[in-house]
Amino acid sequence: MENIRNFCIIAHIDHGKSTLADRLLEYTNTISKRDMQAQVLDDMDLEKERGITIKSHAIQMDYELNGKKYVLNLIDTPGHVDFSYEVSRSIAACEGALLIVDAAQGIQAQTISNLYLALGNDLEIIPILNKIDLPSAEPEAVKDQIVELLGCKREDILAASGKTGMGVHEILAAIVDRVPAPKGDPKAPLQALIFDSVYNSFRGIIAYFKIVNGTIKKGEKVKFLATGKEYNADEIGVLRLKQEPRNEVKTGDVGYIISGIKDAREVKVGDTITTFLNPCEKGIQGFEDVKPMVFAGIYPVDTDDFEELRYSMEKLQLNDASLTWEPEASAALGFGFRCGFLGMLHMEIIQERLEREFNMTVITTVPNVSYFAYTTKGVKLTVNNPSDLPDANFLEKVEEPYIRAQIITKSEFTGAIMSLCIGKRGILTNQVYLTTDRVELMFEMPLGEIVFDFYDKLKTISKGYASFDYQPLEYRASHLVKLDILLNSEPVDALSALIHRDNAHNFGKKICEKLKELIPRQQFEIPIQAAIGAKIISRETIRALRKDVTAKCYGGDISRKRKLLEKQKEGKKRMRSVGNVEIPQSAFMAVLKLD
Repeated sequence: MENIRNFCIIAHIDHGKSTLADRLLEYTNTISKRDMQAQVLDDMDLEKERGITIKSHAIQMDYELNGKKYVLNLIDTPGHVDFSYEVSRSIAACEGALLIVDAAQGIQAQTISNLYLALGNDLEIIPILNKIDLPSAEPEAVKDQIVELLGCKREDILAASGKTGMGVHEILAAIVDRVPAPKGDPKAPLQALIFDSVYNSFRGIIAYFKIVNGTIKKGEKVKFLATGKEYNADEIGVLRLKQEPRNEVKTGDVGYIISGIKDAREVKVGDTITTFLNPCEKGIQGFEDVKPMVFAGIYPVDTDDFEELRYSMEKLQLNDASLTWEPEASAALGFGFRCGFLGMLHMEIIQERLEREFNMTVITTVPNVSYFAYTTKGVKLTVNNPSDLPDANFLEKVEEPYIRAQIITKSEFTGAIMSLCIGKRGILTNQVYLTTDRVELMFEMPLGEIVFDFYDKLKTISKGYASFDYQPLEYRASHLVKLDILLNSEPVDALSALIHRDNAHNFGKKICEKLKELIPRQQFEIPIQAAIGAKIISRETIRALRKDVTAKCYGGDISRKRKLLEKQKEGKKRMRSVGNVEIPQSAFMAVLKLD
């Protein structure tokens, strides 16, 4: 056991985690030269296309130092704020972490928040200065930032370059020297923490675990504590580039188990595996349940595909434990699911994955956050969907979630970022200069204001330099109203939104104008209205397509023309009362990009 080292790689997005992981795999000969490719651990097409890590990936390497052989279990983690749940799960399976900082960009918001996650789990931190070969690198200045943040010695900071491979041997030696070996009792009853799972269409569900105490043998009968179900360990093994079966996996090691589980609900990330014959007393403290930040409805384009969509969502949830969902019905879109996401990028990725991996084309409604509504009778309701909000005459108050936003940026963009945040009802609570030209701004903001396009705008006004991170605070009372969109006098529940009264008029006007552009013209006139309760605050009209019915009348009495026009008018009226308006998917998506 003293020869095992479990560690993960944490950093801000784009600081070179996956590239450095490639070098570690190459220098320990885990991957042959022939199989080597850039970002080898990012095996999803989406990850390669966008150049981001979405899933954390575990892989085992062998390394020899001073004649002793070591087993290194590496977990590469994502850097984007929307996938921080992946990072927290990876950290739970490790004893050490490589904290990577880009020598050109310095410390950023996600670096700090991932570091706090790691320190909260008592991990040994090895600071690494990456991209040291860049002409724009400022190693000395960034070393000062790291020393200030971690309180470590300057000589503890390793300089490396993921691209050229400089300093990689020093990193491997530091992992062996500094990261503690896993603690645990090999003779105790089996306790293994599940930190991830995937679905394989031939083998069923594969769970990834880390053994804290005891050992697991092939063919043994095991029990999952949270669900109480029992299975046979048909195949166990370790995670190399491909899964490698073993006859037993020992204390402190990271491995996988295949036990023919078909139902996605039977495997919970954070659950404990133990043996049936000699079970442990209690489960391992897993990680807290995920708190979704953004809610949106996902509906199949064709209502017959509802069951298939449910099946796809269950499989997807295995691979992404931070996705939460429950069934709901909408008058406009039929049956679908109310899903909770960690952010807008997460929502976009889930939609992409449903289309690519399961061939499900879906409609996504306007995203919103969850609110607490208090009725006049003193009942507290959780409102995830604007259509659940009680009528104004029964409503005492509405509370919305606030977050603490931490933004690190260059000082030249401070003014623009402040006006963006204050425009989103943010309150500036703190401003600290980290160095002469880097400033940290702390805001308290309503979460509902940042779920649309805040991140994109922040990146635009700071030329991509500002980094953003947030933690949830409490719920606070706010003056919120429900804005309904009426098409042909019928409310479209998928487009309604809860919004602050001061912004409602503007938002309603913009939505109406946008829908007028996007909804195709019909044979009859369609009014588009935005309403708060019974009060219409904005209206646009899509003009009817008209056939020229008077074309055959040349000359003659005007009453003949009038008779034809009256007849057409009657027909249009009848058509409008029975006609329904198809809303294209682009209309739902355009609402997100209103500006």
